[in-house]
Order: sequence, then structure tokens, then C-alpha cells
Amino acid sequence: MTLVAHLTELRNRVGKALLFLAIGTAVAFWWYEHGLGDFIRAPYCNLDPDLRYGDGSTGCGLLILDVFGGVFIRLKVSLLAGAVLSAPFWLYQLWAFITPGLKRNEKRYGIGFVLISTTLFAAGAVLAYVSLSKGLELLLSLAGDGVVVALTAPDYIGFLLSLLVAFGVSFELPLIAVALNLVGALSHEVLSRSRRWIFFLTIVFAAFVTPTQDPFTMLLMAGPMIVLFELAIQVTRIVDRRRARRDAAEHFHELDDDEASPLDARPSVLEPTSSVDTSTPPRL
Repeated sequence: MTLVAHLTELRNRVGKALLFLAIGTAVAFWWYEHGLGDFIRAPYCNLDPDLRYGDGSTGCGLLILDVFGGVFIRLKVSLLAGAVLSAPFWLYQLWAFITPGLKRNEKRYGIGFVLISTTLFAAGAVLAYVSLSKGLELLLSLAGDGVVVALTAPDYIGFLLSLLVAFGVSFELPLIAVALNLVGALSHEVLSRSRRWIFFLTIVFAAFVTPTQDPFTMLLMAGPMIVLFELAIQVTRIVDRRRARRDAAEHFHELDDDEASPLDARPSVLEPTSSVDTSTPPRL
């Protein structure tokens, strides 16, 4: 394809992806009043009434301090939820644009990388949502007795989304280490030798990335990350062993310089050559 054809293909793929995103956003905008809003407010509303604004009779709610605050919050949540709902469709458009230039093994690795990375991101987001109530309870209880914490909708939604993204992205880091090992840029020996530093930096990373900055959320992020990094180290060990055996079989690295390689010295069968017709003399 020419450059113009590539740009035309990219334009069409991006247009289709944006169309699917718009459809998903519209569905999420309608869904907001039919369960999505309650799902988002649940970690806050499940807290003890003494720790939040509103009691059992008045219900639970978030404050909005400006006229357009509710519209912007609903659009922000709908856009993010629409991106998640339409992810299989716009990811397919991206994959359809990239895959013609990939080899067969690259396609196989690409599909596996996308599936595993999506699973890890979803697992991190789910863990963040499940632990959000405990983190809020710990943080809001530090205000002491006689203080009612009334959270605004922009602050709470922004905090929730940042926490979900932080957990999801952090769970991708061990997968990046495995990907670097597969391409030969990072060896198992380096990872194994740096295991203590990796675990220490993981805790430091969790302390800086978590929006709550409390020990509970920090350890809740750092613990699974350490487990995933250890799993990644073991995966790189298996990959490096297989790569070493393959190199030894192909290039005979384990043999000494004066040792003969295990080649088959038996003569091979020659293929019959095509017969040449000599009945007719060549013309000059």
C-alpha cells in the first residue's frame, strides 16, 4: 500500500473506533440513572453514616457546588464507561490496522500480550474498587469525632478513577518485564540479581502512585505487584533456559574449540539432474 492508502485506512479505522466509542458513551449515559451511578457511589455510601454526609433517613449523596458540575460528572463517567464497553470494537479496529504488517509469530505474541494485559488491568481495577471502602474508612476516620466529611462529586469521582487507573497500570509492569525478556533486552540473571531492589522499588512506587497515601492501600497494591514480579522472574527463567538449549543445539556453544561438532558425516542422496537433449546440435 502507498502512504496515501495507509493514511486513508488509518482515517477509516479511527472513524469507526470513534463511532463505537460514541455509541458506548450514549449507552453509559443512559445507564448512569439505571445502576451505574449507584455502583460508583457504593464504596462511599456503604460507609458508616458517622463518616459521611447523610444518614439512613436522608440517604447518601455527593455534593455539587456549581450548575454544570452534574453534567460534567455524568459525561466524564459515561465517556470512561463507554470506552470500556466499546473496547472490543475499537481494539479490533486498531488490531486490524496493525496486523497486516506482522508475521505469524508476532501476531501470536501480540494476541497473547493484549489478552494478558487486559486481564491484569481488569484485575487491578477490581482490586482497587473492592478495597476502596476500607481505604475511605481509614482516611475519613482520621478526622476524629464530631466531624462530618461531605465529599463533592468531582473530588470523589476523580479519586475513584485515579485509583482504578493506578492499580490497573501498576499490574502491567511485570508483564512489561516479561516482554523485554522475550525480545532479548532483559535477562533472567539481571532480574534475579535485582530481586530485592525490585521489591523495594515496588513498595516505593506504590507509596507514590496510590492517591490515598495510606499504608493499607499502599500494601494492597504492593503485595500483588511483588507476587506478579516474582511470577515474571520465574517466567523469564523458563524462557532463558529454552533459549539457551535452542542456541546450544543450533550453534554448539557447549563444545570446545578443538572438539568436533556432532554432524552427520554420511553422504546425502543426490537428486537426479535433468537430462540434456543432445540429439539436436545447437544452432549458431
